Amino acid sequence: MSILGFRKSAAPAPKDAALAEFLQGFSIEVMPRTAEKVEDFATILPRGTRVYIAHIDGTPIDEMVATAARLRAEGMEPMPHFPARIILDRATLAEWIARYRDEADVTQALLLAGGVPEPAGEFAHSMQLLESEAFDGFSRLHVAGHPEGNRDIDPDGSVKNVSEALLWKQKFSERTDAEMAIATQFCFEAGPVIDWAKAIKAAGVNLPVHIGVAGPAKLQTLIKFAIACGVGPSLRVLQKRAMDVTKLLLPYEPTEFLSELAAHKAVTPDFNIASVHVFPLGGIKTSATWLKAHSKDEE
Repeated sequence: MSILGFRKSAAPAPKDAALAEFLQGFSIEVMPRTAEKVEDFATILPRGTRVYIAHIDGTPIDEMVATAARLRAEGMEPMPHFPARIILDRATLAEWIARYRDEADVTQALLLAGGVPEPAGEFAHSMQLLESEAFDGFSRLHVAGHPEGNRDIDPDGSVKNVSEALLWKQKFSERTDAEMAIATQFCFEAGPVIDWAKAIKAAGVNLPVHIGVAGPAKLQTLIKFAIACGVGPSLRVLQKRAMDVTKLLLPYEPTEFLSELAAHKAVTPDFNIASVHVFPLGGIKTSATWLKAHSKDEE
């Protein structure tokens, strides 16, 4: 209590140095409709932040390109999704790429199969997109990773086909000039992620991993998205939290999960998780506020 009778405000908690270092160069994801809720990305994200633009089936390409152009204008680095199964043919792919380049100066892309069961045209998986040569000249290409498997690829719950696909992409990375990395689905438990990262490295996959993480959100929201997106074993972290009455009404934050990964990276220099990719399931501004609170202070 001060001499004037006012309580002194508590000093802010010191930042976790390892976590702050781990968050350097983070990326985040938006959709055209969620981007509309942000007045100016430059006011909530560091300049040059890589912003993935999720392309959900049914989203007009006009909206995707307009979002990319806006992100570029506001100082961000747009990286649109190219979901193989919603692209009709090579002509459509070429048109999308040309528009992104001409209207938004896009040179980075995330290539993935896409979350629809049946292909709309001639592409069924990201390897066909890579082989098409349509992305020649791009500076960076990311591919999807699934630490808990992907039932679209391995319906039996194994990771056999997923692992074979990563090995193919590793070999492709060795013959392209583009920088490549693996961007993963969001996870909630550090131990299985560390084991998966070690396993793919031991299998010969040396691509850097950008680990997916859910940004702060209500627990019910996360459980809904986790089930819809096929997040498996680590869903138990959310279910356990839901059984704790003291935590049920509190928003989930990824602090503990990322701190464990950051601590592991701090003592394991060759750890292949190189960056963090945020899925802002509780809102872009909410995730941006959390990131700012835990990242290094801007100089």
